[in-house]
Amino acid sequence: MTGGVARHARRGRDARKTLRQTRDIAMLPALRRNLPLTEPMDAEQIARIDAASMHILENVGVVFRDDIALEDWRRAGAKVVGEMVYPDRGLVRDLISTIPETFTYHARNPENNLPFGKDRAVFVPMTGAPYLRDLDDVRRNPTLEDLASFHKLSQMLPAMHSSAHHIVEPYDHPISQRHLRITYSSMKHSDKMFMGMTTSPKNAEDVLDMCAILFGEEFLETHAVVTGNCNGNSPLVWDETMLGAMRAFNRRNQPVLCSPFVLGGANTPASVAPAVAQLNAEALSALAYTQIIRKGCPAIYGHYLSTVSMRSGAPMAGTPEISLMNLMIGQMARHYGVPWRSSTTLGGAKTFDAQAGYESAVTLMALQMAGANYMWHAAGWNEAGMHCSMAKFVVDAEQCAMAYRMAEGIRWDDFDEALAAVAEIGPGGHYLGHPHTLENFQRAFFMPELFDNNPIEQWQAEGAADATARALAHARTLLAEYQEPALDQAVNEALLDYIARREREIPAADALNQEY
Repeated sequence: MTGGVARHARRGRDARKTLRQTRDIAMLPALRRNLPLTEPMDAEQIARIDAASMHILENVGVVFRDDIALEDWRRAGAKVVGEMVYPDRGLVRDLISTIPETFTYHARNPENNLPFGKDRAVFVPMTGAPYLRDLDDVRRNPTLEDLASFHKLSQMLPAMHSSAHHIVEPYDHPISQRHLRITYSSMKHSDKMFMGMTTSPKNAEDVLDMCAILFGEEFLETHAVVTGNCNGNSPLVWDETMLGAMRAFNRRNQPVLCSPFVLGGANTPASVAPAVAQLNAEALSALAYTQIIRKGCPAIYGHYLSTVSMRSGAPMAGTPEISLMNLMIGQMARHYGVPWRSSTTLGGAKTFDAQAGYESAVTLMALQMAGANYMWHAAGWNEAGMHCSMAKFVVDAEQCAMAYRMAEGIRWDDFDEALAAVAEIGPGGHYLGHPHTLENFQRAFFMPELFDNNPIEQWQAEGAADATARALAHARTLLAEYQEPALDQAVNEALLDYIARREREIPAADALNQEY
């Protein structure tokens, strides 16, 4: 071995040793996609979906079950009859044209700011689970401490761009006050971006007041710092709770996900293209309303998308039709020039098994092909969202990192150097000790931590741990290594003072551990 190659070999061994000893928890930048998107509709079919959606809006109408929204629509020039709004296509197009196609999410750590929209995308953990599967893989009611653990894992996992909000429901805190503690946990245990509760208009205002404490009221006026989610009631209904929360966010220039809640075949037609036409109409009506509230406010074309088993009526994940609808919705969002949200790594399995893996992989890859910008429920979702699994959470995050690498596309920066190595090695040689390999092994091929690729003899000798056992051990390690990102003391005290005041003002009449 020549001196130069020996030095490279030592450098390679040292690099591998350092990699083992030092965990890189730096958040990945916002994904910038460099792969072509999959677009199954041609221009005529896009126009057909658009025309069908506009026909629904103009002739079937959408229920806005909210007096303020109805008056807002009247002033904007829409036809309003009772609770029915019939916006014409010209008005809808004018309104959605003012939605920014791109903007930047700002985190309390500026290094974690995220450009968003067009070819930029983010991964966000699941939310809303009434149960968890814990570090012992036991399904039980979550606590505020469990929620904090998920927020800590979100901070530690590079592919997670957000701490979301109520990843799991903390049953040891009254429902009426829960949003305050959830928001504080999101802010305190992670310095990434987060989501805000929209469970009532007043809860949304509390979240935004806390954001103003964290970032400054004037900062909110010109910067996106939090995301709200407003679910529609398919078919074609928006209710007072969601619309009030939407106004709270939009009035302070914060984005919301305008999300029809789609159970394909139950609350949409039992056919892919007509279901997308209805969903598109619902999303457009909400997107347009955001611009009535505040022109130019960021907003995101959203949906929660599943299909329903025609045998049982249960929601399904990972089906071909869900992937097709995501591909179509991506095309429609780009047609209107707005960013869009979908859900990824969804599973219906009751444990972290092969079903969970297959379903999650299908939805994860479909969203990369579809070009989704806000990839929500990206870690932990199982049992149709009824529980968040600690094991699945960390494996999903690693899968998102793998999908991130794939979507980055082909790297050409070392092409000539690597071709030179072919000439140096020649026929019958190997590349393991070559300088190019030693310089590039860490980035050349993704090396999963949580998948076992060793020979069976080694796997058996090391305890024959399955994926769940490996994942739970990894989660324990991450939580043991977690270091809280410092929060300014004065800001922290102001947040706690706000929470204490609001908890005195809000009745805690809701029974602890109430299930719903």
